[in-house]
Amino acid sequence: MKTIPKMLVFGLVELVVFSSMLFLPAGTFNYWQAWVFLVVVAISAWAPSFYVLRTKPDVIQDRMRGGPTAETRSAQKIVIAGLYLSLAVMVVVSVLDHRFGWSAVPAAICLVGDVVVAVGLGVVALVIIQNSYAAATVQVQADQQVVSTGLYGRVRHPMYTGNVIMMVGIPLALGSYWGLLFVLPGLIVLASRIRDEEKLLREELTGYREYTEKVRYRLAPGMW
Repeated sequence: MKTIPKMLVFGLVELVVFSSMLFLPAGTFNYWQAWVFLVVVAISAWAPSFYVLRTKPDVIQDRMRGGPTAETRSAQKIVIAGLYLSLAVMVVVSVLDHRFGWSAVPAAICLVGDVVVAVGLGVVALVIIQNSYAAATVQVQADQQVVSTGLYGRVRHPMYTGNVIMMVGIPLALGSYWGLLFVLPGLIVLASRIRDEEKLLREELTGYREYTEKVRYRLAPGMW
């Protein structure tokens, strides 16, 4: 299948699955926070994808081959499955929180959450633009080189930084405070993924050890 039709099918499947995770637990389509959230995700994720498709089509194809089964390392299969599970539970709990009124989140905070989600997805998109080797799986390509400019000059794993930002915004965007509890499991899973990924990069990617000495922080400057 050609890249554009494949990307459209991939995006449609994602939209259907994501919408089901929102509206089935909500028990209604009268959920404006979910609709706004879907629009924000669609614009923030899909619009950059079409730009990257024009400039780096191979990168888009690599990004569509993600998931536990695509990982080549056993540890990463477990880690990415755990990440998907924690995100799914976060979304469902957030929706149930909104449905049953476990926490009262003002509309303004929900909109702030949407902005945070957009920022997180924007960081991910910028990483893909700056790094042609930013695949969805942990691997070292034959011609891969260390990227140390742009966001990579600040932290070693800016894509995961974007993921963390997005995770913080999701519960708020959906009208939930309780969903924020699942940010911590997501952070633990990402930290495990980063440690295993860096072990591979140090062993197989020329210049990565020197890069870690130059850029000391993994996710957030001054923190970790």
